[in-house]
Amino acid sequence: MAPHRKSRSSGSRGLRTPALATAALTSVALLSQTAEAAPAPESTPSTDEVRKKIEDFYQQAGTATEKYDAARERTDRQRKRVGTLLDDVAKRTEKLSSARGALGAFASAQYRAGASAPDTAALLLADNAQDYFDQTQLMNRLMDRLTARQKQAVDDHATQRAAETRKRQEAPEGLETPTTTQDTLKTSKRDVQRKLAEARALLSKLTAEEQARLAAIEREKQQEALRTADEPARRQAAAQPRRSTDTAVGTVTATGGVPGSDPATVATAAATATAKAAKALAFARAQIGRPYVWGASGPGSYDCSGLTLAAWKAAGVTLPRTTWDQAGAGTTVPVDSAQPGDLVFFHDDISHVGIYIGDGMMIHAPRPGAYVHEESIYYMPVHSVVRPA
Repeated sequence: MAPHRKSRSSGSRGLRTPALATAALTSVALLSQTAEAAPAPESTPSTDEVRKKIEDFYQQAGTATEKYDAARERTDRQRKRVGTLLDDVAKRTEKLSSARGALGAFASAQYRAGASAPDTAALLLADNAQDYFDQTQLMNRLMDRLTARQKQAVDDHATQRAAETRKRQEAPEGLETPTTTQDTLKTSKRDVQRKLAEARALLSKLTAEEQARLAAIEREKQQEALRTADEPARRQAAAQPRRSTDTAVGTVTATGGVPGSDPATVATAAATATAKAAKALAFARAQIGRPYVWGASGPGSYDCSGLTLAAWKAAGVTLPRTTWDQAGAGTTVPVDSAQPGDLVFFHDDISHVGIYIGDGMMIHAPRPGAYVHEESIYYMPVHSVVRPA
């Protein structure tokens, strides 16, 4: 019986093997098809990639902020110009009325005395003085009979009429331009708000662990920037004893003064420039801790160029409003020759600026959500250094 059972068992395995093999092959094929049909999962960006995107959003917001500042400055200037034009039109109109009154009195007197024809008086009082003056022969005959005072009345009327007409033509032109800059202002404002919203949205998606990792990367970046600033700081410290023995004239010549200038004049200029830089720097230090607000230039908050504008204004130096214009408002100097008070510009598009305090450090208003503080100039790629005074 045992061999019989064994034989049946062996036979049954032989019968099941092809079926199992077929099922296995079918399963493999189905799994393969499923794998091909299923979309590949999206790769999760690394913390470094997220940090880079957030930095890009903030930089783009900074660029849009400078465009907003420029458009607002143009709008303010144009409003003032239009206001001045309208005031001038009113003054010209008043003067024209006075001249017209004098001319009317003269024409009436001439008519009553019979010294001129009625049509001449009408022409003198015409709404369009040019129509009158185009009639050369009539004008010549009339002018021959006028006294010096009467001629002056005619001349005044013509002058004031022309000036009033010209000003009325200028005012509408001045009123049209602000409409364009207002559109630019609104567009720039939307750009800033959109970029900031994108940065906030990206931050909100981070887990607590990712946020901690992001903070750690930020700290490391700041430490690296400080280490980079250490070397020029050490060089400046080593050069300090020699500089302290230099004369005022020698110091100015070494930093861009003109050799051969009168020593007293050069020394005075150096002292004045140093005093202004010190005032600008003192002002900037006093703003540490105030919040960054895009488009703000004080006194409670600042954006980057608003801070440098206010700092140098406190020193008696008027700077333009935007980083792009401030970069051209002074003398460009090498980074390793930067002195306290100099303006340090960043990024290829010159969209950020800080005020140098020495030892590779600056005071700046960094970005929304942050506060005015000291930081290494090597935290961002340096574009240029400018000395306003």
